[in-house]
Amino acid sequence: MSFIEKAWQNNSTWLWLLWPLSVIFRLLSGLRRWLFNVGLLASERLSIPVIIVGNISVGGNGKTPVVIAIAEYLQAQGYQPGVLSRGYGGTCTDFPHLLTPACSADLVGDEPALMQGRLGIPVVIDPDRVRGGKLLAQTCDVIICDDGLQHYRLQRDIEIVVMDERRLGNGQLLPMGPLREGAWRLSSIDYLIVNNSIARTEQEVEMQLIPGKVCSFASSETTSVPDSFSTAIAAIGNPKRFFQYLSDNGFTIESTQAFPDHHRYQPEDLDTQATIIMTEKDAVKCKAFASENWFYLPVSARFNKDFLVRLERSLLALIRNNN
Repeated sequence: MSFIEKAWQNNSTWLWLLWPLSVIFRLLSGLRRWLFNVGLLASERLSIPVIIVGNISVGGNGKTPVVIAIAEYLQAQGYQPGVLSRGYGGTCTDFPHLLTPACSADLVGDEPALMQGRLGIPVVIDPDRVRGGKLLAQTCDVIICDDGLQHYRLQRDIEIVVMDERRLGNGQLLPMGPLREGAWRLSSIDYLIVNNSIARTEQEVEMQLIPGKVCSFASSETTSVPDSFSTAIAAIGNPKRFFQYLSDNGFTIESTQAFPDHHRYQPEDLDTQATIIMTEKDAVKCKAFASENWFYLPVSARFNKDFLVRLERSLLALIRNNN
């Protein structure tokens, strides 16, 4: 956890020094949204439905597992979904970029690489969401955006916000707090998913990240998995959650090491002789130089309240109204 994140979490008094900057941020972001709402800044609607999975705070909240779960469910119902991502953390400069299995996480970003590997459906990265969405619309019948809630140039049909146990933090906008938009924004979304937290209202959807079986880099099989590991590593938004899960479920971990979110691993970062366990998001960045004694833990999102069924009903209603 960074210095500023600790300050947000503890609501440190010195953060009031940043209050003037937060006021400026509020004014500029509010003006930008208003300009889109009244049409002075142009937005564009695509030919197929767009589902946004985003958040109003910075940091990892569990969006990517939600995108994967929605895509898998819609695939099973006969849809042809595509995933649209900014490709944050990648070095790619050729946009829009349609991922292939050969694309490295260094090129396209760790989350897009993970989603392409898990789903096997079209995944496009492009900082220009409208341009990337148009490419997906050529072969897909619904687009799921990983992040992009504040990318108002792309019109959307369904908005989903994911929030973890930190909720709104200290409730302040950047940089005084972690919020990209104020809590008022939650009144205009379609679904609020709370990750690793108890629902406080009837409208909230509870989500748990359910770990799968530990996989080996050697064969992706789950055989001969050790009971103890030299090191657990994570370069995700909330690494403490991963380390705590390992501890709660009986894994013996001698040490932990948290890297910055989206960290681009180098071989010298890790000990090839150590028995290491990491997240699946880390694994896509380490597979090119992984040792046989390294392992990773995939996770899947599980929801309550028949969320996926209700989401498909919303999607069907959109399709009927557009026909």
